[in-house]
Amino acid sequence: QVQLVESGGGLVQAGGSLRLSCAASRSTFSFNTMAWHRQAPGKQRELVATITWGGTTNYADSVKGRFAISRDNAKNAVYLQMNSLKPEDTAVYYCKAFGVDWTAYWGQGTQVTVSS
Repeated sequence: QVQLVESGGGLVQAGGSLRLSCAASRSTFSFNTMAWHRQAPGKQRELVATITWGGTTNYADSVKGRFAISRDNAKNAVYLQMNSLKPEDTAVYYCKAFGVDWTAYWGQGTQVTVSS
């Protein structure tokens, strides 16, 4: 059973930064695309950023230029560096990983709250 554990969330003022981490229970070499999603209260879960096995990244328009996704396969981890945070970034952030057979695995989420 694959486990993904997020950490690094918290309360930050607008304009601040946070770095989210997602630790995987097995080597991230075994995952294809990894991603971060978020879900704000009363809204649907949305895709924030993706990174392929080869390191190609993609971002939602709302976070382009402010967020950066990265992965460290040696540490079995994926990260989300979030800069210039806005109140509308407030959400629970989830890590997602796709196995080689494209089975999707989710973490339990970490809360990010941005105060104005």
